[in-house]
Amino acid sequence: MDAYTKKVSYAAAAGVALYYGVNKYVEDSKVRLLAGASDDEPTELQKLLAQCPSLSENARLVPTPYLCSGMLQTVYGTQIALRKDRESNIEYVRESKLMSDGGTVSLDWYPELPNDVSSIAIVVPGLGGSAYEYHIRCVVRRLHATIRGMHIVVCNHRGSGRTPLTSPRLYNAYDTSDLTDVLNELSAKFPRARLVCVGFSLGANLITRYLGDHGHDARLAAAVAVSCPYDTEVAGRALSAPGLLNDWLFQPNLMATVKRLLRRNIDVIKSSPLNYDLDAIMKATRMSEIDDLVTARTYGHKDCWAYYQAASSVEYVEKIRKPFLAINAEDDPVTPIDGVPKDKFANNPDTALALVKHGGHIGFFTGVVNPKIWYLDPVAEFISAILE
Repeated sequence: MDAYTKKVSYAAAAGVALYYGVNKYVEDSKVRLLAGASDDEPTELQKLLAQCPSLSENARLVPTPYLCSGMLQTVYGTQIALRKDRESNIEYVRESKLMSDGGTVSLDWYPELPNDVSSIAIVVPGLGGSAYEYHIRCVVRRLHATIRGMHIVVCNHRGSGRTPLTSPRLYNAYDTSDLTDVLNELSAKFPRARLVCVGFSLGANLITRYLGDHGHDARLAAAVAVSCPYDTEVAGRALSAPGLLNDWLFQPNLMATVKRLLRRNIDVIKSSPLNYDLDAIMKATRMSEIDDLVTARTYGHKDCWAYYQAASSVEYVEKIRKPFLAINAEDDPVTPIDGVPKDKFANNPDTALALVKHGGHIGFFTGVVNPKIWYLDPVAEFISAILE
């Protein structure tokens, strides 16, 4: 074989390998939908899902090529948290709410504080998150642009998003009392409005537990949960696992956010009768250490693992009686697929689980230049279908 023929053969082999590699990459990007079925005709939820093109049989999330692992997707999302672009450039109007125990949550409204409104979307951030994160602002802007007349409010947890900590009691992954109070107040204040919820990570866990607790009596017309951990013990172990990107990028970012919250409110925390070990807290390098030193003690648990067991929302999925869409990635390094109760979604006609192979934790980026957040489409489509 002469040199020219060799070059042609190598080029052909490379072309074939590239073709099949790209084809497999695209095939692996199919969206898998698990929805509770009925023996007779399509359920109400299935009729709603049929109005969501991004969740159809041929739907795909082709991940950004250079964000091809769950941790890369996750870390990229944390690195652009403060980005401002056309998709996310919004200004909120803030309203503060004093809770019954003296704690404070802040409600960031967009586009304005409503007087009378037909629909409200309540967005609940994850651990350490707030209305100012990029993905939250993108969801808020997309919902307002998609659904005519909709007002959106982000419910910032105690101490988050520059919300003053006015009680030593912090928030956690299972205490739904603040969310319940906010929903009850909105329902009373805007009796005509249909309420829907979108939650992320810890916020999604709270929404799942709220809906399971209240069943048919929940104040919500529907909800979407993105990257919900469900089995929080599985998530806790994953979050504590050693790894290059986890050790050097994700954990340091998360810990910096949590410690910043604690430093800003150090006087209130010192006033607690629990006498927290502040030196140990500030030296912590893992979220499990913070949960051991703060969250578990605050809520009366032996340690962080007992707290994680108590916070699980797995058993609440089967009790949900309102249209509920969950979105998870199989390569999520924070809330692993092992903790997602696929069987409970498949057996509840009011719940659906959209699974993608690659997306990480609250990542789901697609496109090459300036990657876009894929789940903005199914979130907006699902809520639009609910409110039609």
